[in-house]
Amino acid sequence: MRKLLSIYILSIITLFSCNNNSEAIKEFNFFAEKFQDIQVLRYQIPGFDELNLNQKKLVYFLTEAGLAGRDIMYDQNYRHNLPIRRALEKIYTNYNGNKRSDEWKTFEIYLKRIWFANGIHHHYSNDKFDPNFSREYLEYLLTETNTELNQEAFDVIFNDNDSKKVNKDQSKGLVLGSAVNFYGEDVTEKDVDSFYGSLKSPDPNKPLSFGLNSKLIRENGKLVEKTYKVGGMYSNSIEKIIFWLEKAKDVAENEKQEKAFELLIEYYKTGDLKVWDDYNIAWVETTEGDVDYINGFIEVYNDPKGYRGSYESVVQIKDFEMSRKMSAISDEAQWFEDNSTIMDEHKKKNVVGISYNTVNVAGESGDASPSTPIGINLPNANWIRANHGSKSISLGNILFAYGQAGSSGRLEEFGYDKEGIELEKKYGKEADNLHTSLHEVIGHASGQIVEGVGTPKETLKSYASTLEEVRADLVGLYFILDKKMEELGVAHSSEEMGRVSYDDYIRNGLMTQLIRIKLGDNIEQSHMRNRQAVSKWVYEKGKSENVIEKIVENGKTYFVINDYQKLRGLFGELLREVQRIKSEGDYEAGKNLIENYGVRVDQDLHAEILKRNEKFNTAPYSGFINPELVPVYNDSNEIIDIKVVQPKDFATQMLDYAKKYTTLPDYN
Repeated sequence: MRKLLSIYILSIITLFSCNNNSEAIKEFNFFAEKFQDIQVLRYQIPGFDELNLNQKKLVYFLTEAGLAGRDIMYDQNYRHNLPIRRALEKIYTNYNGNKRSDEWKTFEIYLKRIWFANGIHHHYSNDKFDPNFSREYLEYLLTETNTELNQEAFDVIFNDNDSKKVNKDQSKGLVLGSAVNFYGEDVTEKDVDSFYGSLKSPDPNKPLSFGLNSKLIRENGKLVEKTYKVGGMYSNSIEKIIFWLEKAKDVAENEKQEKAFELLIEYYKTGDLKVWDDYNIAWVETTEGDVDYINGFIEVYNDPKGYRGSYESVVQIKDFEMSRKMSAISDEAQWFEDNSTIMDEHKKKNVVGISYNTVNVAGESGDASPSTPIGINLPNANWIRANHGSKSISLGNILFAYGQAGSSGRLEEFGYDKEGIELEKKYGKEADNLHTSLHEVIGHASGQIVEGVGTPKETLKSYASTLEEVRADLVGLYFILDKKMEELGVAHSSEEMGRVSYDDYIRNGLMTQLIRIKLGDNIEQSHMRNRQAVSKWVYEKGKSENVIEKIVENGKTYFVINDYQKLRGLFGELLREVQRIKSEGDYEAGKNLIENYGVRVDQDLHAEILKRNEKFNTAPYSGFINPELVPVYNDSNEIIDIKVVQPKDFATQMLDYAKKYTTLPDYN
């Protein structure tokens, strides 16, 4: 599970240590380019040069393993993504005509948006891109470059079909209304419920993650799974992933890490979900060493039913200095659980194995790239987390790179009072870091399911992911105002941290995140629903005491917190209810919370926010070019070093990836 960036705080993200005061930082250009609503950044890899040769090899092999599965993410996102991307890449490479025309410029932007989103749908809103060039122009480019694109794929660029990658509007059908390529074209939500409702885990206390690594299709009138494995779906990519994982295993830092590699390889070979669980246990218990990684079909946000994992890879190096500082939170996990507002019967009696590290990313792929999370907590299986623990990470160098992108000015526009604005400028970085830590380390690790109640995926269905983010955010919000933060030495002032965090969260949840969606739309993205649901609920519940006041001055709307302690109490009240919903599997209550508070948008306010935002030239979304790891060989063709090289630009890297990591046919 992951915490994504808030709407406008790219400029106020914590500047982690990372030895970021060097001359190399001053000379490094973090900004690469901007197009449409996207800015592309670069990041450095602090600590890489201090690794020994085997560790550098390990990082390199794991990065290659991640990139070997790159095509999978495109195909998972939409069945026509690969042929469209490849046709457009061929045009981009081979066209020798007028590249100064407006139509060519729009074509180039369209392709860059596809690269950024891993397909033709927006990475955040899930809306299909408008190409902004004509059918005739694309036909001309195809002819000029001798490029083929099948008619259905060509048409879908311009028509209204498959307009939403992930549809959360149940009236349109969660499965049939979603373009994401996790289900056969004739598979319905009822089919999915029936198929997985009939499956039972051998051990009910250790439920398997059914559907995580497969596509559900109808074959000869019968529903069957196409499993992602060697000899199954995505076999060509998976074989390449295994090739590099085998090399990584040979240079593993310790026996536990080597065992985890063996299990991951076995899982990719067999598709066995029991092996996946065994691997996750081995992985979460591998805490020694400087290098770690995430690789597999992980997050289920892109599945409207919450079963199927998107392919993802993150390779990271520990930032030991910051990790030591943040371990103070993870070491007190039981205190947080005991002092939470949730019901006693929903609390864990023994919180185990929460490890928290700040890391420096060395490479990302799939669902984690180019757009990347800032914090990750895994594994997602609740029973593994309860019995064996979890790993939480903050991506230190990614956060630092975001912080170098520069201020947007949105804080001055949407913040109400000068004192609050100045306080956020001063402590916003620290506050966001602390909330992220509490969200990942304590939030996702807290609470337990009542015995006999199914998993959240089974009970809460399409609302499970959103409600989990609601719960984790509420944990962070409730505790950030606690004096315990000062006792642990992670905040200079809990009062100031709380105020800054609360101001930012409410302003974001009720206003500023709306710049990410089109006027007239409701909210469909899980994290956005989460933030609005929390903010709107506490606003409505606190109206009688004017806890949060809506102020309109000079035609501009502001939401001002009048009582931070009462607001904390409301956060605690909602946390108690959300944990009850999750623990007891109360679908109707969970549905009502999200639908009533998280989905519908005040259209007048939305129009106002969009108008006020027009003056800002900064992009609301950011992502990254990956540094390239280049092996150095001796005369015997042995690797003697790994060098870090920054690519020239976004297009160069994407075209290079297309050449090196094309592993799948157009259709799978």
